[in-house]
Amino acid sequence: MEWNKETFKQLRFLAAFAILLYLGIEHFDVVISAVGTVLSLMFPFILGGGIAFILNVPMRVIEKGIFGRVKPESRHLQRWKRPVSLLLTLVLVAGILLVVIFVVAPDLWNTFVKIGYEIPGFVLETQTWAEETLKKYPDVVEWINGLEFNWAEIWRNLLTFVRNGAGNLLNTTVSLATGIVSGVTTVIIAFVFSIYLLFQKETLERQGKMVVYAFFKEKQAKQIIRVCSLTHRTFASFLAGQCLEAVILGSMFFVIMSILRMPYALLIGVLIAFTALIPIFGAFIGCILGAFLILMESPMQAFVFVILFLILQQIEGNLIYPRVVGGSVKLPSIWVLVAVSVGGSLMGIVGMLVFIPAVSVFYALFSEHVRHEIQKKNISIPEEKEEEENQSRMWRLKRRMEKKKEEAAKKLKENEEKSDEDK
Repeated sequence: MEWNKETFKQLRFLAAFAILLYLGIEHFDVVISAVGTVLSLMFPFILGGGIAFILNVPMRVIEKGIFGRVKPESRHLQRWKRPVSLLLTLVLVAGILLVVIFVVAPDLWNTFVKIGYEIPGFVLETQTWAEETLKKYPDVVEWINGLEFNWAEIWRNLLTFVRNGAGNLLNTTVSLATGIVSGVTTVIIAFVFSIYLLFQKETLERQGKMVVYAFFKEKQAKQIIRVCSLTHRTFASFLAGQCLEAVILGSMFFVIMSILRMPYALLIGVLIAFTALIPIFGAFIGCILGAFLILMESPMQAFVFVILFLILQQIEGNLIYPRVVGGSVKLPSIWVLVAVSVGGSLMGIVGMLVFIPAVSVFYALFSEHVRHEIQKKNISIPEEKEEEENQSRMWRLKRRMEKKKEEAAKKLKENEEKSDEDK
């Protein structure tokens, strides 16, 4: 090893990193507490970044669709391009949410009211069944009648529970009110921050590139920017594809259920569309909710709905999802399942949505690195399509050789028969 200034600099960096790592492991609880505090402080801005990223997908489409042909010289129109596009995006999102609320809420309320009306009848039937069952087993009735209860002790425990519960209820109410106020404040800050991000996204992108080039070497900076660009494209494509796939699936359910005259067609279509935003498992949640709603009307129609769901799920999984979403993430199905499982275990529904494009980015970068290493070693490995073509070519060649052998054997046999006839 050559001992120069760069080597000593690297050694100092490694020594400092080792010391920090040791202190972090030694005081792990303090590190976790500090990270939690920082995340709680940064959460409104992280949430705002997520909102801005989601709103940027339709806003970019609106900008290209309406102002795509505006010339750069038209400063007046260029000045209004971003505000008008953002306003139309917010109106679109608010309109979708309002439609969903006014469609889903009344039907859900009517369903719960109907369930509330049917509960007394269910209780009466249960009571009748219990009485008839107990008549068949008189020993159980005698055992129940023989039980002795200390009503004074029960009443005293009940009063103690009520007194403690009243204090806990007050504390819970105060905590709930504080949490609601804090949550509303966080959402407002996040929304305002997202608006600022959308208005100044080009400026922030340029400043971010300047920071990367300032603190990293040019080659490393270009690699970091390329990875960030790939991540942005993958996440945006996945979000757009997932939303489009959910709309298609929900529309299919609404149309077919309307044709079959099944109840709650619009409500179930909307529920399926929203739950389908959760990859792989989301549509099954919508199926359970839809089957429960229809079951209150007709058990037979609920069974038909389950069959319909299985059929449409096969169509969606084999035809729609690979074309709409699969092309956006370019991730094999097995890794999609792994990403959904790991993401759901770590972060719930958000993890399912985040881990698929994240694993897709890692898969693309890792595949690129593997191909680069193979090229460095001058190893020629055929691609999957090439292998299939080679196998198909070998199979055709084999069939051709077998056919020629059969023809030769047939011709030889004919010649032998002809020679026998001549003799």
